[in-house]
Amino acid sequence: SYTGKLRVLERLEDVWGIVPQNKEQRCAFDLLLDPTVKILTIEGKSGTGKTLAALCCGLNMVCGDAFYDRLLISRPVLPLGNDIGYLPGGIEHKLDPWMQPIYGNLSMIMGGSDRKKSKKYSHQELIELGYLSVEPITYIRGRSLVRLFLIVDEAQNLTPHEVKTILTRAGRDTKIVLTGDSNQIDNPRADLTFNGLTYVAHRFWGKEIAGHIHLKKGERSQLADLAANLL
Repeated sequence: SYTGKLRVLERLEDVWGIVPQNKEQRCAFDLLLDPTVKILTIEGKSGTGKTLAALCCGLNMVCGDAFYDRLLISRPVLPLGNDIGYLPGGIEHKLDPWMQPIYGNLSMIMGGSDRKKSKKYSHQELIELGYLSVEPITYIRGRSLVRLFLIVDEAQNLTPHEVKTILTRAGRDTKIVLTGDSNQIDNPRADLTFNGLTYVAHRFWGKEIAGHIHLKKGERSQLADLAANLL
């Protein structure tokens, strides 16, 4: 965060079974679990744990510490490569292909430790209980987001105008976390310097309620880390 002060981070065992793997992730966890940080941008290449960290900390702040009423996850609906065309079914079925990365991370978190001991639920149970919801970016416009922990994944695919629309929906006691990689942009209306993620990080620089962290080390696998660096 931008308080201008140094502090020693408290020892952290795990958050919903997930343990930070490097110092940058540890700093990210600290900012994610701090309710005084209202807007947080997390940038890093593929495999650095951006989404996983945001999800496990968000679940902890909703189901554990209860700082927020609900964890809302959203991401731009943009295809990588050629679009697969029309998808049948209701909104849940249409969203499934786009939200599989989110569901995959949630499954990893739920399987991180004994569910009964840690009072964990499946992501479907969390949705049914009202703790978790997954929605497309389009549905946020015009709403007032109150007491939410909002994660916007792949925020580099938003334009500055779109990210402004999201942030101005924030009501009382809401925290917004933007994650993404500015080197992986699929939106033709955005680029490395003109995208929602870098725009927010730049404009909120120096603000007391804002934070930014850049994750550098890939933790997914040796192959994924090499691919992110070499290709």
